[in-house]
Amino acid sequence: MLTILLATTAAATVVVELLNWWYAPEQGFGLAVRTGWAMLRSFGFLLLIGHVRRGRTAARPFGLILAVTTIFAVGRLIVPRQGVPPLPGLLGFAVLGALCVAVVWLLYRSSAVAGHLVRHRPRLVIDRAGISWRETPPRRPQASAWLLTSRVAAFTYSPLMLVPALVAGGSILDDRLTAVPAVLFWIGAGITASYAVLFCTAFLLRGKDWARGLLVVVTVAVLAVDLPLCWWLLGLDGLVRDGAPLLAAAGVALYGLRRASRARDAAPS
Repeated sequence: MLTILLATTAAATVVVELLNWWYAPEQGFGLAVRTGWAMLRSFGFLLLIGHVRRGRTAARPFGLILAVTTIFAVGRLIVPRQGVPPLPGLLGFAVLGALCVAVVWLLYRSSAVAGHLVRHRPRLVIDRAGISWRETPPRRPQASAWLLTSRVAAFTYSPLMLVPALVAGGSILDDRLTAVPAVLFWIGAGITASYAVLFCTAFLLRGKDWARGLLVVVTVAVLAVDLPLCWWLLGLDGLVRDGAPLLAAAGVALYGLRRASRARDAAPS
């Protein structure tokens, strides 16, 4: 049932984006970049199907952040700059939102799904029996589900920064040459964020307390760079369309860290 639901959600994502592109009054460079990024989520749902079919433990956090960011990515394109959204787009977005909520509910509330998502990724193992490729638990301490959720959410920082940066790059074509340094800095910050998150989460899953604080610092720095640039280069409309998804991802990451800390403090020593 879950795999069928995920396939339906992937198809609905494509349909809603095509409807929005068809009814959009302005089919410019910015809309093309945002639409392309939103439609990439359909491939994300197909990847999630693979994780679910293999029973991977990473399916839960991956599904949560994919559903949340899909709602924001598609929702920001439904509302035009002026006027009211077209009825087909609103109906499609309502259906897509319901599908995303159903995906999250099954991932986190279904006991059958919870009993299925228990396997780890296969690894290359060298032992006395020789060399083999088989499932093995990770060598690091078992990470909680909330830490995995924070990790997946933090990995979305970089693409959520690069998408509006590319949209702002289109303004350079409109004789806004003064924006070139800011756009280049924005792209560089987005790439740097990916490496910073990779460094933080590598130690976060190993139970290092300082990695939690560092991830919070990285999250604040990402917001401090992205939100002002969205407002300056893309206006209030860009701040809402491109800043809101990043705020949602940051909120999920910070909430996951908080829940993981509470669970650790409440655990018996």
